[in-house]
Amino acid sequence: MSERKSSHDRDDSERAFFGRRKGHKLRQHQAGLIEQLLPHLALDIDRKAPADARDIFDPASNDVRLEIGFGGGEHLAAEAQNFPATGFIGCEPYVNGMAKILAQIEAANIGNIRLFAGDAAELLAWLPRESLSRIDLIHPDPWPKRRHWKRRFVQDRTIAAMARVLKPNGEFRFVCDIDDYCAWTLLHLARSPDFVWLAERADDFRQPWPGYTMTRYGRKAAREGRKAAYLRFRRV
Repeated sequence: MSERKSSHDRDDSERAFFGRRKGHKLRQHQAGLIEQLLPHLALDIDRKAPADARDIFDPASNDVRLEIGFGGGEHLAAEAQNFPATGFIGCEPYVNGMAKILAQIEAANIGNIRLFAGDAAELLAWLPRESLSRIDLIHPDPWPKRRHWKRRFVQDRTIAAMARVLKPNGEFRFVCDIDDYCAWTLLHLARSPDFVWLAERADDFRQPWPGYTMTRYGRKAAREGRKAAYLRFRRV
């Protein structure tokens, strides 16, 4: 998570895309989706959060899940289509990733996704207590240099924030092909009183869970010989 100005010192456009805001220049249609479709799907955390996160969706969903840093959106779009009665919130500060998920939403007419183009820590602080059944963090930026480890999403404070918004028996799921970050995550979750690692045998973390949609990054990692770990933690 990057250092940023306070909400009083930055305008909406700056808050929307901090950090790695842009990559390749957007095509005309992608730019149009950012300007026209995103405002209809974007969460405004300056407004008071609903008492029940299911009311974020219209019609209200049966359940709510969050994917943090969804990248190209392959996993998020697939989950939303496979579970149409569930509401999905996708958080991604990278504008090109936002354009990609918007294109998939438009093409498949997906109605159960809402988006937040900013810092996941702010979103977690805004969401109601015990409002989510699951949080996914798939192939996050590993920040491999020691001096950058404080920027990794998995920290004691974010684990506590996730515990606040997850329902009892809800899950935090983490996928990563960087051994050091997997060990980091296991260490931090092991010392949290709010989570239990669900693995009972090696294949429980060596193999994707049933129904998992492999992302573009995951396929690239496999081609390059890096094996991912699939970690599941239950909120106690």
